Amino acid sequence: MKRLLPYMKGYWKECILGPVFKLLEAIFELIVPLVTAQIIDVGIANRDSGYIWKMGGVMFVLAACGLVFALICQYYASKCAYGFGAALRSALYRHVNRLSHSAVDKLGTASLITRITSDTNTVQSGLNMMIRLATRCPFLIVGAAVMAMRIDLKLSIVFLVAIPIIGALLYSVTRWTIPQYGKNQSKLDNIARHTRENLDGVRVIRAFSRQQEEIETYREDCHVFAKRSILVGRIGSILNPASFLIMNLGIVAVLWFGGVRVDIGHLTQGELTAFVNYMTQISLSMVRMAELLVSFNKAAASAKRVSAVLAETPDITDGEVELVPDAAQPAVTFSHVTFAYPGGGAPALHDISFTLHAGETLGIIGGTGSGKSTVANLIPRFYDATEGQVQVYGRDVRDYTLDSLRSIIGVVPQKATLVSGTIAENLRWGDEMASDTALEQACRTAQAWEFVSQTPNQLETKVTQGGRSLSGGQKQRLTIARALVKQPEILILDDSMSALDYATDLALRKALAEEMASMTKIIISQRATSIQHADHILVMDEGKCVGYGTHETLLETCPIYADIYATQMQ
Repeated sequence: MKRLLPYMKGYWKECILGPVFKLLEAIFELIVPLVTAQIIDVGIANRDSGYIWKMGGVMFVLAACGLVFALICQYYASKCAYGFGAALRSALYRHVNRLSHSAVDKLGTASLITRITSDTNTVQSGLNMMIRLATRCPFLIVGAAVMAMRIDLKLSIVFLVAIPIIGALLYSVTRWTIPQYGKNQSKLDNIARHTRENLDGVRVIRAFSRQQEEIETYREDCHVFAKRSILVGRIGSILNPASFLIMNLGIVAVLWFGGVRVDIGHLTQGELTAFVNYMTQISLSMVRMAELLVSFNKAAASAKRVSAVLAETPDITDGEVELVPDAAQPAVTFSHVTFAYPGGGAPALHDISFTLHAGETLGIIGGTGSGKSTVANLIPRFYDATEGQVQVYGRDVRDYTLDSLRSIIGVVPQKATLVSGTIAENLRWGDEMASDTALEQACRTAQAWEFVSQTPNQLETKVTQGGRSLSGGQKQRLTIARALVKQPEILILDDSMSALDYATDLALRKALAEEMASMTKIIISQRATSIQHADHILVMDEGKCVGYGTHETLLETCPIYADIYATQMQ
């Protein structure tokens, strides 16, 4: 919970004033039974209608003031809770974006979505309830008990027995339910994960006619979550009826023994009515206290999950040097680099070394899972090398600030990802200030202008979420164009031409060679034809470099490369 306190900054005034006004409301509420007693003992007993009207007016004023104070408290509580929730949600999102890929992989995308949305909402609602009830309920319980004891100390023994019983019940139930709420949220993570997977892979599911199986799996996840929630709800539901039962039995006892004391003259009818009213206030406050504890338990469980994310420290930290490209230094150098994914067992890369000068092209080829993409991920520091050094322009990438390092690198990942908006908005991710002319030129180089120019709105054509309205090849060309708009010093194409036909692939490589001659290019591909004209070719197999050189050299010295090339040429 301590990790969440900084996000209350700017809302402490509301957090304090809210309970203050709630206390004022409670004070007025405690006065009402005394006024009622006066109406009965004086007004009704003496048939004094004027006095009744007078005291009725006092009750109306008390009720009106209580309403005003309650509304003011609700305003402050809402302002504080929703402001805190917005600040926490934004901070959590920023923190997640600073985490390394390994940390995000460990936490899980679905779990992070649940924590940013559902858990922050639960914490927000819990804070709202705390501001409104955390002071009011205990104050009313204690205040009503004191006022009742002032009326008749002997009769107060009834609720002095009832309150500890209810307190013990509350403690027992909440002690069991607190850890259960955290487990329930983890089950909600499973539902979120399946939802995301099924919506992202809806085409694959339909292609394999797996709808019914996925529906059953999803239903089972929902059933498990519902079953656990119902179990916790059943235990929690004991609180209200049990509390009411105990307090109502107490009220019956008060009426029984109070009636006797009225008969012998130790208590008036008005005082007995006031005593019963105070018992009712205690009963309702105990029930509200139970609801508050349930809400607090849920909020505490969610706060723990949110705090766990905030406790994750980014293992990819900023360096201190601003990167300034120096053409006299090698653009990229790997020196005996070994890398293992956290918890991934054996190294994904083992003792990789190569040097790539500015303006040169490096092709990387190898089988599936050979470590090609891992090599690319180490250059912009999506991960850090376990052993050895990755250098850019003569310095270890860990020395540079992340912004300056990534600003000179254009990455086109394996999975072409676009966001909802226009084509122009997607391309301007590379450069927010890029002109339409620059966007068009990038599209021409990436061989995307061919289909962009045929759309009615061209660059202003709408793109659906994830680019589902475009083909795989169109999305790949647009993501390449987006990287080119950035005009990077180093361009990494991570198997990003796999959906292109051979003619488009050839045209793209030719355009890159002619128009981006000074740009350092790293092309990862499964096709030997896509990299055969590169200045250097790195052949990967099971995380190791099994060949390095030009196309002609590798055909003679690297059996694996020669086999790949021969197979594809056939």
